[in-house]
Amino acid sequence: MTARPLPRRSLQARLTFFYATGLFVAGVVVLLIVEVPLAGVESVTRVGGPPSGAITGTGDGIGPHRLLAVSAVALAALIPIALAGGWFVAGRFLRPLRAITATATAISAGNLHRRLGLGEPADELTELGHILDDLFARLEASFDAQRHFVANASHELRTPLAGLRTLLEVTLADPGADAGTLRSACEEALALGGHQERLVRALLALAVSERGVTRRDTLDLAHVVAGVLASRRDQAARKGIDVAERLTTAVTSGDLGLIESLVANLVDNAVRHNHPDGHVQITTRASGTEVTLTVANSGPVVPEDQIERLFQPFQRLAADRDGRREGYGLGLAIVNAVAQAHQAALTAGPRPHGGLTVTVRFPVRATARR
Repeated sequence: MTARPLPRRSLQARLTFFYATGLFVAGVVVLLIVEVPLAGVESVTRVGGPPSGAITGTGDGIGPHRLLAVSAVALAALIPIALAGGWFVAGRFLRPLRAITATATAISAGNLHRRLGLGEPADELTELGHILDDLFARLEASFDAQRHFVANASHELRTPLAGLRTLLEVTLADPGADAGTLRSACEEALALGGHQERLVRALLALAVSERGVTRRDTLDLAHVVAGVLASRRDQAARKGIDVAERLTTAVTSGDLGLIESLVANLVDNAVRHNHPDGHVQITTRASGTEVTLTVANSGPVVPEDQIERLFQPFQRLAADRDGRREGYGLGLAIVNAVAQAHQAALTAGPRPHGGLTVTVRFPVRATARR
């Protein structure tokens, strides 16, 4: 047997009752404080007669009984006034709470871009509104990241899956296929499967980056870059690319995993899109209220009007599409997402003789400075 829900009572009505009851009780207390001494004075006057020096007159005065009757009428009139005043005061105090409820209802219906935007006065309800606005922003970012991941995955995985299916169908339909043919088909299928695995890994990294910062740790960008370079030097050496670094202490705060992903994608992008015997230069430094990471590399000429497009998912230069198709066009998109999650300024510009210079400026928070 399920319990019946309790009847819903308005918070404004309860507060109104509380305010009115308090005001009415205060009126009764004031009445008692006034009436009790007057009753005592009347009792003393009747027994002992008028005291010496008493002021007498012929006018009609207000006796204690009449004063009590007038006070009772005043208390009765105070009830609707107290209720009206309590309803108005409670409504004013509960106005931000109604705004929070209405906005939360709209957001739950799918309108994730709505915000409370509570202004003055700065009180506990306004602070709650700011906290909820931050929560709604993170929820919107998470849902957007999920939608982007699904859309990007369905778009990018369609081609390799279709290629894998075609490869298997052609191999099975060949009546003269021997062991060598089957082995070759299996090797191509494994290669396509590895391509899909790396693509899914990159898509997951992009989705995690777009989700935002869930925790903040104090970290040194120089140490992060040194750790990433230690695992990339062999790859750069095989391509004949010289990697030079000028790493000075640059302490900031943020999600260590996301910042490592940002640095790794910048380094991978600089090594991948480079000339043989090219070079990569990485710099970290601190300046006032920000720390800066700069990655510059040689490589093909990058048109200035194409740079902004490269920071969007699955965008490559025309040379990459015509030739090697290295990468998936997600590296700089991950860098952009991580920078936005940390409120970092991201700038990029072409180098005069080819290549790209990318600079990320992270703000230094008070905890990181300490």
